[in-house]
Amino acid sequence: MSNNTVLNTPSSTAAETEALAQGDRATTLHPFTAVRAYEADETGGPRIIESAKGIRITDSDGKTSIDGFAGLYCVNIGYGRTEVADAISAQAHQLAYYHSYAGHTTRALARLSRRLIDLAPGNMRKVFYGLSGSDANETQAKLVWHYHNLIDKPNKKKIIARERGYHGCSVVSGSMTGMNFYHAHMDLPVLGILHTGVPHYYWGAEAGESELDFSRRRAAELEQMILAEGADTVGAFIAEPVLGTGGIIPPPEGYWDEIQKVLKKYDVLLIADEVVTAFGRIGAWFGSTVYGMKPDLITVAKGLTSAYAPLSVVIVGDRVADALSSHSDEIGVFSHGYTYSGHPICVAAANANLDVLQKDHIVEHVAELGTALRDALADAVKDSPIIGEVRGVGMLAAIEFVADPANKVRFDPSHKVGAKMSAACLANGLIARAMPHGDILGFAPPLITTLDEINEIAGIVRKSVTSVCDDLAKAGVI
Repeated sequence: MSNNTVLNTPSSTAAETEALAQGDRATTLHPFTAVRAYEADETGGPRIIESAKGIRITDSDGKTSIDGFAGLYCVNIGYGRTEVADAISAQAHQLAYYHSYAGHTTRALARLSRRLIDLAPGNMRKVFYGLSGSDANETQAKLVWHYHNLIDKPNKKKIIARERGYHGCSVVSGSMTGMNFYHAHMDLPVLGILHTGVPHYYWGAEAGESELDFSRRRAAELEQMILAEGADTVGAFIAEPVLGTGGIIPPPEGYWDEIQKVLKKYDVLLIADEVVTAFGRIGAWFGSTVYGMKPDLITVAKGLTSAYAPLSVVIVGDRVADALSSHSDEIGVFSHGYTYSGHPICVAAANANLDVLQKDHIVEHVAELGTALRDALADAVKDSPIIGEVRGVGMLAAIEFVADPANKVRFDPSHKVGAKMSAACLANGLIARAMPHGDILGFAPPLITTLDEINEIAGIVRKSVTSVCDDLAKAGVI
């Protein structure tokens, strides 16, 4: 048995586990991790995750935690579903790989494409496969540019995203992402990507402004941007039905109705980024249907396989699909694709995941729970003096902490209140995410989470928030 095999088994000795950790710190470049501090063992990592079941994960120290963020919003059906593992194994034994270029397919791939079109909202027609939400949104940008070339509007190429929107980390998708720290030191955003205002009523509303009036103002700002750029240069608007990493922010009243009026007026494609919201996260198969969105293009990933294997999909509506088909003879092949587009093992995972979602009525379960997660969290922190807003929909929720709720005054960032809340939750057995752009604690548990487990999560949050508030009071911060 090799040394690596020994180190990767749950029965490893403490010395073997520490050697593994040291090797990881020396060799692995981790996403969103401070490089030097991690190398120097100043961050307390790595946390080596050994196993998981249901909504809980267990690390190499034997500590079990409720995963209140479903990995990264993605383990929708929970951990340890043998149906998906068995499907992956069976596919690997039968056909581990073949490409989907030049019209090649598999039975599972053809089945999945048909299922996705049947589940998707509106007039969707074609499915293109990748491996991540980032590469899917790269595909979306190329489709927008390609489409407008085909219909003889070669200048209509700019893409408008939103401040605090999240669309990925690759070159164009990272540019679409509306967070400055994703751009810093990496020459982003690239030209042709613009950002309009974030639809967060709590922070963005003017005095006395209703939610509907706020939504109309955001739509008017979008229209002004389109006119300033030139309507003949703006090709698409990309947005999440509910902002995810930007703070878990459901849209205010009337927002999507008002935005879509502007897009229709100026013939701008709508890309619905449903990487987080699709497959039951907010109580419907697609978040677009919850808010009356009528997208031309849809991006999905995460919940498509519940992260049991990497897979992303671009779903193409009639408008773009018609152009691809009608101009095909003159331009030749569709010149885009990846080696692993439609990878058989990933497709097998997706089909099995959809089977579980349907068989166990998981989407309906989230719909029945409604606002239970948000309401339980609101009740848990109702006596805290630093709660600005508790918000959410379905299995998405966030608590935003502020120094002075009455006057909406933020904490000084140096106090790191959000990070302290996240750390306190972890110490008490719950993974909750400290979100960027404020002192925000985010929640996105697996969709199988029961009402009793929601109440368990809320109990840990109550204990953790009380503890941090006590420490902040002792330090004279509040």
